[in-house]
Amino acid sequence: MSEQPSGQPADRPERRTTRWRRRSAALAGSARELPEQVPLVGRALRQLLRVNLLDCATRLAAQAFVSALPALFVLAVFAPATVRDGVVHTLRKELGLQGDAAQSVQQMLGSGHPQEAGFGVVGALVTLLSATALSRAMQRVCERCWELPKAGTRVAAWRWLVWLLVWLLCLVFQTPVRDGFGLGAWLGVPLTFLLATALWWWTQHLLLGARVRWLPLLPGAVLCGVAVVGLGVASRFYLPGAMSRSIGQFGPYGVVFTGLSWLIVVFAGVTLAIALGRVAAEEPAVARLLGSRTEPGRWGGVRL
Repeated sequence: MSEQPSGQPADRPERRTTRWRRRSAALAGSARELPEQVPLVGRALRQLLRVNLLDCATRLAAQAFVSALPALFVLAVFAPATVRDGVVHTLRKELGLQGDAAQSVQQMLGSGHPQEAGFGVVGALVTLLSATALSRAMQRVCERCWELPKAGTRVAAWRWLVWLLVWLLCLVFQTPVRDGFGLGAWLGVPLTFLLATALWWWTQHLLLGARVRWLPLLPGAVLCGVAVVGLGVASRFYLPGAMSRSIGQFGPYGVVFTGLSWLIVVFAGVTLAIALGRVAAEEPAVARLLGSRTEPGRWGGVRL
């Protein structure tokens, strides 16, 4: 009888551990049953696992940093002074460049003479053509999200260059649009959302070779617009401080580390939006609204 009270304190932790294990097992079981209970969640999870979000985002970020960014510099060098100023202003705002980093970009593009900048016409063409690697990577992401086979080179080659040139021009004027052309965020945020939605709607249709009709692509474009606006607001608060700390710790290489990391975040958001947009377009209610006829098949129920 005297041993029972002394054993109670030792039994309580065991009872608590058993209770927590039961609760954890119940939560795990609920999580496994959730995709079956909510079909939309199950399709979204399967889509994200199949697309491989981080792999796609890393590839896109690397191609953007290695090929598209030099192409933007080439475009700025050959362009009028107003375009060069727009490139510098965009990079300063979007990547949070300050101090020495911003001055380096200004000096690189400040002369406005292609020969002094080390570019000739042939070099500029080679740079632009090599930058289509980003277009090809973006096309593969769209095809993976919509489970489409790879388009032929003859069909897709001109689309790669057109998409790249349009996006480079849009990046030049991105900062004025976000600032509402001087009128403030009340105009800049809606304009940015509308422009991003329109561009990503057109991007999917173009890079998929018009193999998917316009309306099923709209949910992904809207989600891309939301992602671009959200990440743009976040960059204004996060990037300047992160860039300053990275430059102070790693020197000029800090711009590379922080810029590349942020590009991965941006393209992860875009890839996520396109992937979930396909899932949303296949929802019966949305499919009826978009005029898509549902039928069983390879594409998850929506006739493209």
